[in-house]
Amino acid sequence: MRQAWLSELLLLSGLVFAALLLAALFGYFGWFMFAALVGFTFRHLYQLYRLERWLRVGRVRNPPESWGIWGDVFEHYYRLQRRYYKRKKRLARVIREFRESTAAMPDGTLVLNSEFRIMWFNEAARQNLRLSSNRDLGQPIGGLLRSPRFKSYLDAGEFDQPVNVSSPIDDTRTLAVRLIPYGADQYLLLVRDVTRIQRLQTMRRDFVANASHELRSPLTVLSGYLEALADEKVLGEEWRDPLEDMQAQCQRMNTLVNDLLELSRLETEEGDATLEVAVDVPTLAERIVRSARAEDRDRHRIELEVISNAGLAGAESELYSAFSNLVVNAIRYTTTGGVIRARWFARPGGELVFEVADTGIGIDEKHLPFITQRFYRIDSSHSRLKGGTGLGLAIVKHVLQRHNGRLEVESTPGEGSVFRCVFPQQRARYSDAISSGSSILAP
Repeated sequence: MRQAWLSELLLLSGLVFAALLLAALFGYFGWFMFAALVGFTFRHLYQLYRLERWLRVGRVRNPPESWGIWGDVFEHYYRLQRRYYKRKKRLARVIREFRESTAAMPDGTLVLNSEFRIMWFNEAARQNLRLSSNRDLGQPIGGLLRSPRFKSYLDAGEFDQPVNVSSPIDDTRTLAVRLIPYGADQYLLLVRDVTRIQRLQTMRRDFVANASHELRSPLTVLSGYLEALADEKVLGEEWRDPLEDMQAQCQRMNTLVNDLLELSRLETEEGDATLEVAVDVPTLAERIVRSARAEDRDRHRIELEVISNAGLAGAESELYSAFSNLVVNAIRYTTTGGVIRARWFARPGGELVFEVADTGIGIDEKHLPFITQRFYRIDSSHSRLKGGTGLGLAIVKHVLQRHNGRLEVESTPGEGSVFRCVFPQQRARYSDAISSGSSILAP
């Protein structure tokens, strides 16, 4: 580059020297100097014309021959152009491979911009949603998937889990839809047809519900006969223990049937109308703790601390079931003399939390990902001995899902566990009918 500028300076110096020499010989200094500058300027204009004509072609070809600064300009731009076209070809290859891979995917894939407008979609999405490039590109996805559940999903902005919606082209089909943020304010929308899975799950739920209903009647009859036999004096002492064992097993089966029916109801209920009633959580928590103390008969220290006066928009019976399951579990897995502490409070960000902490046996970290699965037991013998069914935390999980909440668990083996039901701020409800103020319900 320095050599090129030196050449330009030499050229300019040569023209000025020639103008001075001619002026010395013939006079007319101004005219000769003007002619030298015009010639120098004309050279640059001509080189600009050559550059513009070369760029107008729009493809990579050898640059025009030149020297001086313009030779360097042509050469540097030619190198930049070659690098640009190499990157362009590499990017085109990546895009082609991406489109080929997404076209081979059985799941529909759509690219959305920051306003949730459709920018691109693959063949599976075109078939599942009956999309057209001419009609649907640039359109908002909310205009295509008009389900209220999908609208709530978009408004909530929490895309960790998919949401099931009816197909816009066939109401009998169910689509699992999930948004994945990526890039600069863009989203990948994955659409999967889960109709067959939904049907299998429906069959399973129906079977569980029907079987549970059928078991209820014989269990009621059996429990009645066992109670009658236990009250009879004609049976000898040798029958007392067997009868107590049979009654305990009947009670456990009744509890199992009730839990199965509750779980089946939670899984099948789609309507959310009952989830908008303002529930007085402080009063609900007091009822749960008082009931737990009555059942526990002072074997543990059970405390309640109410810090927030907020209520929840939800179904009171479901929240009672979830919270009481956590308290009962804490009692079940805490040795006699231990402490169970329930709390209702609001986090700084506005989330509402119902927390149950105990000083029980704790849970090993390897079990934590599975504890909300139905019938999962960490210690089967201990759970059966205490009357557990293995469905309590599964019920808690489904109740929280229906209330847009989540379950947080912290546990240390030998020290105890902390279970938290966390609800979004949007579900908070404040009313004069809801208990206010901070309080502690001590034993």
